[in-house]
Amino acid sequence: MFKGRRLLIATRHKKENVIAPLLEEAFGVECFVAEDLDTDKFGTFSGETERKDDSITTVRSKCLEAMAMYDCDLGLASEGSFGPHPSFFFLRADEEILVLIDKKNSLEIIVRELSTETNFGGEQVHSESQLSSFAERAQFPSHALILRKSKENNDEVIKGIQGWSQLKESFHHFLGKHGTVYVETDMRAMLNPTRMKVIGQASQKLIDKVSSRCPQCATPGFGITGANQGLPCEWCRYPTRSTLSYTYQCQKCAFIKEEKYPHQKTHEDPMYCDMCNP
Repeated sequence: MFKGRRLLIATRHKKENVIAPLLEEAFGVECFVAEDLDTDKFGTFSGETERKDDSITTVRSKCLEAMAMYDCDLGLASEGSFGPHPSFFFLRADEEILVLIDKKNSLEIIVRELSTETNFGGEQVHSESQLSSFAERAQFPSHALILRKSKENNDEVIKGIQGWSQLKESFHHFLGKHGTVYVETDMRAMLNPTRMKVIGQASQKLIDKVSSRCPQCATPGFGITGANQGLPCEWCRYPTRSTLSYTYQCQKCAFIKEEKYPHQKTHEDPMYCDMCNP
């Protein structure tokens, strides 16, 4: 379905360095980059431009605009989000979303990769020792940093700092001007190897999903569309909130398949039962 076609990657932050080799090998496509697309207008991590829509809407808009700009019928875009893990609030997480749109075959395939492997963070600092401590935790200088007056202040922002001399010079510039400095991680993909690794993992997940075909019509992207609770408790057999099955649905022919016990468990530990352990 994709072999020999050109695949447009909507990015300006070098994500193609990790995405293109994987997809070219897996799909037989020829990847190229939407160099004229200003992806920053959809939102910036540093806050100058706020993301107006949710991640899915944003990544879809980014992909479709690039495809229209280059008159291409096969495109891919990605969008990252950073913050507390949705289940473990004390952990920070990186969620990378990839969308593959094929207008020729009326397909849209979306994958998410959620990882706790991230250096995402920021801190108000008042001394070089505080600055150095944060920088080391953030894996600087292999991972770039950003400096500004305060977390919410966008009047002057120095991005892409990758050397100690520039970091200290910029720090003293803000410190002398404002008496305080906010340092944060630069989460743009080309300046954050840890994030780039997660984007690679998301790309592999996309490859796996495309390789999963509908049993009825063989359309790619036959993936999970829902998780169903109700795995019975081992003691009382009462349905728990744990996953009993996954629902798969084809976006082309609407064929539905239910897969029970996706985690190879037919019963749940009583400690997770609302009856046995209320």
